[in-house]
Amino acid sequence: MNILITAPYYEKAQKELASLFGKVTYHLWKKKGSAYSEEELIKLLQEVRPDALITEHDQVTERVIQSYPALKFIGVCRGTPSNIAINTATALKIPVFNTPARNAQAVAEMFIANLITFMRNTLASIKWLEDEKWEVGAHTSYLQFKGNEIAGKKIGMVGFGAVGQTTANILQHFPTEICYYDPYYTSENPHFSKVSLEAVFSTCDVVAIHLPVTEQTKGMIAKSLLSLMKEDAIFVNTSRAVVVNREDLLSAIEQGKIRGAILDVFDHEPPDEIDYQLIHHDHVLATPHIAGATHEVENHHADIMNRALKSFFKEGQKEIKQLVNKELLDQTHDG
Repeated sequence: MNILITAPYYEKAQKELASLFGKVTYHLWKKKGSAYSEEELIKLLQEVRPDALITEHDQVTERVIQSYPALKFIGVCRGTPSNIAINTATALKIPVFNTPARNAQAVAEMFIANLITFMRNTLASIKWLEDEKWEVGAHTSYLQFKGNEIAGKKIGMVGFGAVGQTTANILQHFPTEICYYDPYYTSENPHFSKVSLEAVFSTCDVVAIHLPVTEQTKGMIAKSLLSLMKEDAIFVNTSRAVVVNREDLLSAIEQGKIRGAILDVFDHEPPDEIDYQLIHHDHVLATPHIAGATHEVENHHADIMNRALKSFFKEGQKEIKQLVNKELLDQTHDG
């Protein structure tokens, strides 16, 4: 089998994949400066004639898959395979694998770094110092920028998947009290309390959103929940912007209903006017969707993909979480 890889894939992982399946052909999308477009990918598939494809951000559209239906599988090195025409792949009985949790550690570390930065007024104090405003009094800055510790705070997670759990596993040692809302998962860790959605918003010092985008979660976080937050509570979203009603969040911040927000995702990327109202607000710490952006993530996704492919094709473990179109298993059983 010849596997075409366009995703970042470190050399050791490529060799491991070749030893398992035969051959690897590597055409990294980064070398051309952007992900492969529909036309570019069709051309590349016709040139390489691979048996399988491992991609990251390329446009694996319905037309791409139908133009080259011989693929034995498609691997996408992302948690959310939104660039893949899943229905088309399923119709052609092509299994699709993703790499959930590839950026869990990266997001967790940045979550905590930004939370400390926000709570300690770090950015404002740095700007004050760089603006040469330290004119009199040795203790001026000590008094003006005094902040808060994470230790002793109650942290609430909305959605308790890999990112939420990784973050909680670190935060518990500060120490903090951790609670979470997740209708699909119950943790066995006695230090994490499963509570209602309303309890997360009404009782926590920090409310963190870790939701996937589904029809049920779009706009799920709105005024009805934000209005329950304590006035000194901090709202954090490092997952997806579309799950939050941004107008309601902006209103809560502008009216002083909450202490502020830490945001890494926006309704429009690049941001539009309303996004920039959030970004520029004094009580918002905003970063440009980089919470999951570490060099290590690329090694993590290669390792996750290799393990998934080995389990599925070599060890016969079909019911793995990395299989996106699980309905193929039902077709197999029915057949």
